Amino acid sequence: MSGHEHTHESDHHSSVTRRGLLAGAGGLLVLGATPGSAQAARVQVAPGLAAGADRASRITQGTTLVHGDLHNHTLMSDGDGNPDLVFGSMRDAGLDVAALTDHTTLFAIEGLSKSEWNRAGVLADAANVPGTYTALRGFEWSHPLLGHANVWFTNNYVDLGGASSMGRFFNWLAGSGGIAGFNHPGREILRFDNFNFNGGVRDQMVSMEIFNRGDDYLFDGWSDTGSSPLVACLNAGWRTGLVGVTDEHGTNWGFQEGLGRAGLWVTGNTRNEVLNAMRARRFFATRVSGFRLDATASGVRMGSVLGITSGDVRFAVDLDRGPEWLGKPLHIQVLRPDTRAPRVVDVIETTAGAVAEFTVPLNVADGNWVVLRVSDPSRPNPSPGPANHPCNDFGVAYSSPWWLQP
Repeated sequence: MSGHEHTHESDHHSSVTRRGLLAGAGGLLVLGATPGSAQAARVQVAPGLAAGADRASRITQGTTLVHGDLHNHTLMSDGDGNPDLVFGSMRDAGLDVAALTDHTTLFAIEGLSKSEWNRAGVLADAANVPGTYTALRGFEWSHPLLGHANVWFTNNYVDLGGASSMGRFFNWLAGSGGIAGFNHPGREILRFDNFNFNGGVRDQMVSMEIFNRGDDYLFDGWSDTGSSPLVACLNAGWRTGLVGVTDEHGTNWGFQEGLGRAGLWVTGNTRNEVLNAMRARRFFATRVSGFRLDATASGVRMGSVLGITSGDVRFAVDLDRGPEWLGKPLHIQVLRPDTRAPRVVDVIETTAGAVAEFTVPLNVADGNWVVLRVSDPSRPNPSPGPANHPCNDFGVAYSSPWWLQP
C-alpha cells in the first residue's frame, strides 16, 4: 500500500418454470418506475447464488442497484436452448435486467434471420414488466477476425452482408439510434482493428466486456497481443464503461455462479431508465452474484468526466455482498494508462461491507482515464499479465472509468 491517505468506514429446460425452486428465498425486487423514486428491496434469487448486498448505495442517492446479464444466446444462433425460455430463466435466477443477443452472421448461417429477430422482439416484449423486470432484445454483430459487438435498443439488426468492416458497422450504428459494446475483447485476432477510434460513435459505444463467462479480459489474450484490451481500448479514445456477461450458450441462463454480470444504477427498472444508465456508463462489472459496487471521484460518479486536468482526487468506494462476505479482505487497485498494461498507482486494502475513502493525485499528462479494480488478494488471476503485476490476483469487480478533462 502506498503512503496516500486511506480511511475505511464503515440440459434443455422443461416447460415448468423454475420459480417453484425458489420458495422461501425472499420477496422479488420491485422498483418504482417513477424517476428518482427507486426503492431498495429484498431480492429473490436462485439456490446457489448469493442474495447479496442491499440495493441502496451508501455514498450516492437517487438510484438503486439492479443486476443484469446483457449477453445470451439460443438455438436462433449457436446456443443450445429454446428462446421461449430465456427471459423466464433469467428472471427466476434473480436477475432484474436481461438481454437476448443472438449472433448476426453472413446469410444468417448460424445466425439470426429476420423472422428470428422479430421473434426475439415478441419474447422480450412479453417478458418485460416495467418497474420489476427489464427484458431487452439485442444482437451480436459477429466478425470472425475483427471481433464481436453487442447492440441494444435498435429496431433493426445488421449482419456481415450489411456491415463487413468496423467502419461499416460504425456507420450503421450511427444511424440506428442504439448503443453497443465491444465483446470478449482479447479473443478475435484483429481486436476491432486494434480499437481504431471512430469519434462519430464514441457516445454510442458504451461498454467493453471485462468479464465474459469466467474470463477476466484485463489480460486475457495478453500473450498474443502484448497489450491489455482495457489499455488498448481506453488509450484509443473510446469512453466505454466496463461490463460483465455470462455469454450463455447452454440452457442455464442466469443460474451459474462465478460468471460475468453487470450492476446498473437506475432510477427505475424500465427500458428507458436502463438505457439512460448505460448511456451514462453508470454501471460496473463483476463475476460474483449479489455484489454491490458504487464509486465516486471527488463526488463525481463512475462513468463520468472529471472536470479537472490535475489535482488530488478523493475516491469513495462502497463494496458489499451481504452477510456471506462481511469482513472479507479485498483490494482496490487504482488503474491508470500505460503502453502495454495498466499502471497501478495505488492499492487500497479494504473489506467487503466497508466504504473505503482515499486520495490519489491524478494528472492528465499521465493519461486521461482512471479505473478501479476490486480484487481478492488470496486468489491468483487465471489470465495473468506481466510478471509481478499487481493485477495478477483474482478480479472481483471493475468500476466504469472516469475521464480527466477541463
